[in-house]
Formats: sequence, C-alpha cells, structure tokens
Amino acid sequence: MTETTETAGDLLREQFADRTSAGKADAKRKVTLFLILATVLVSAAYVPILRGGGEMKMLPVAVLMWMPGLAAILTQLITTRSIKGLGWKPHTAKLLALALVLPLIYALPVYGLTWLSGLGTFNPAGWSAEAGGLAALPALGLLLTAGMVQSLLTALGEEIGWRGLLVPQLARGTSLRNVWLISSVVWLLFHVPLILGGDYHAEGTPLWFSLLCFTAMVFAMSAVMAWIRLASGSLWTAAVLHASHNLIVQGIFDAGTKAGPVSPYVTGEFGAGLAVTIGIAGWVLWRRGLHAADHAAD
Repeated sequence: MTETTETAGDLLREQFADRTSAGKADAKRKVTLFLILATVLVSAAYVPILRGGGEMKMLPVAVLMWMPGLAAILTQLITTRSIKGLGWKPHTAKLLALALVLPLIYALPVYGLTWLSGLGTFNPAGWSAEAGGLAALPALGLLLTAGMVQSLLTALGEEIGWRGLLVPQLARGTSLRNVWLISSVVWLLFHVPLILGGDYHAEGTPLWFSLLCFTAMVFAMSAVMAWIRLASGSLWTAAVLHASHNLIVQGIFDAGTKAGPVSPYVTGEFGAGLAVTIGIAGWVLWRRGLHAADHAAD
C-alpha cells in the first residue's frame, strides 16, 4: 500500500479529468452495459434464493453479492479488454482506516442509547452463538478478525460493481448529486427482492416500516460510499466500509442486543436509528467534499 500526499479534494477532482463529450459517451455505454449485465446476473442469482423461500443461506447470498462484481468485470473486458480502471489500488491508508472505524462511530450511539434506555439489553452471549459457542470475549475476537475477512470477501463482490465501476463512470458523465441518487436507487433495487420475498427484514415491525427505514439508510450510505470511493480513488475503501458495516451492525451490535418490543423500530438496518446517524455522516462528508468537487467539475 502506498500513502498519497494528495488530499481528498485533489482525488475528487481527478475523477472529472475525462468529462469530454467522448468521455461522457464512453461512460454512458459502460453504465448501460453494466446495468444490463447486472440485471441478468442478479436475477439469475435470485432464482434459487426465492425458490427456497427467501432464506438467507450463506452460499446463495454470497453468489448474489458477487453478481455486480462479475457484471463490472465483464463490462470492462467487453469495452476495454482489461479489468483495469476499477480502482484496484488501495491509495490512502487514512481513508481505509476511516472506512474500517466509521460503522462503529455511527452505530455505537444507536445501540448505546438503546441499551441505556432499556429498549433493548446488552447481550454478549449473542456473540457466542455467532461464533460456535465460544465464550463471549474469544467470540468477539473471532468475529472481529475472521469475521471481518469473511465479510470482506462477500462485500467485495458488490463493491467491484457498485463503487468500482458504477459510481466513477457516473461521475464522468453527470453531477455528483445524480451519482448519489442513481447509485442509491440501483443499490436499493438490488436488495428489494430479499426484503419483500425473503427474510431480510426486521422481526417485530411491519414490512413497510422495514422497507422505509432501509431505503433511508441506503440513500444515506450511498452518499458516504460515493464520497469515500471518489475521495480515495480506490474501490477498497468502499469494500472495507461495506464489510465493516455488515460485521459491526449485524455481527456485533445486532448479535449483542436482546431485543425488546420497541427496539426493532430503532436498531438494525431496518430501524430508524441508523438511517439518522448514517444520514448525518453522509451530510458531513458531502459538505466536506462532494459539493466542492461538483462545482469544480462544472
């Protein structure tokens, strides 16, 4: 890994080096082909999941998560005969570190207040259940190490597609607000069949509430993801952030919380709490970088 002396603003501005008419046309071609391939591959991967009742089994879900990445790689091979240009180099250690710890920063207030208020109960025994019956502290250590590796292996598949190809290609041809909106809608649609036809939703809340809160969280998270991808020039920051989010929220905080009657409305990816705290993170990062780069590109 090499540390860069470029600032996030410098790297953001570099994304617009090829905003010529030819560059925009090339980006549009790549985005269109990618979305077609992703739709076909993701739809195929959903078939066994939905036929199995929508159960979130590890292997079918891992295959599903790699379909956007496969679509991105195929798009690059078809259009450039190379897989370069997806952001493979991990340019900046500082933004990788931010990606690793940011989920802890936005999740801890939600779960901490839930525990302190009595809406839910801190339950480290849940970590033992996640780690095959180990005692709580060794289980936590295993989740934070081996669990992170496993989470990264699956999250990487999505991020090669969404932030490796889609976000930077959109940034070549449209405003950063549109990059955020379009990537948010695409990422949301990827998850909707699991929410409506599977068991990827909260227990104890109406399905419409789960979908509403998840939608708000995805739009907020997409702003964070777009910023960290474009500011770093690397897909690895987005992949680490995605993996850390899944691990911290689902594997650590959700597993370590004994739910009460009201807590599902607050905690988890389908509660209101994370939509708020990630929204704040997205607003702060947007204010610090995305809008400035947008003005520089105009």
